[in-house]
Amino acid sequence: MITVSVYTKDGKMTGFSVSGHAGFARRGSDIVCAAASVLVLNTINAVESFTEDTFQYEEDEEKGLIDFRILSDMTPETELLLKTLMLGLSGIQEEYGTKYIRFQAKEV
Repeated sequence: MITVSVYTKDGKMTGFSVSGHAGFARRGSDIVCAAASVLVLNTINAVESFTEDTFQYEEDEEKGLIDFRILSDMTPETELLLKTLMLGLSGIQEEYGTKYIRFQAKEV
């Protein structure tokens, strides 16, 4: 299962952690994992390419872990990108169910 931890501070999203593997299909054929990975990586690349925000990013491919945290004051562009990521991941959950992807909030 993929676990999405949404980091919040004062009710505002400040980052996220995505860990695990969906287990929808065997490795290399898992469309749930592939979809979540594309959304997450594209969001990080977009924040880096299209905003001036600074962030901390860690990954462990073997564990299926990506941890992303905004370090600067967040621009409206980054806020929109993060909301778009959550919209996409929520869509995956709606389509495939909580057996493969779930969310939790973490106040930081």
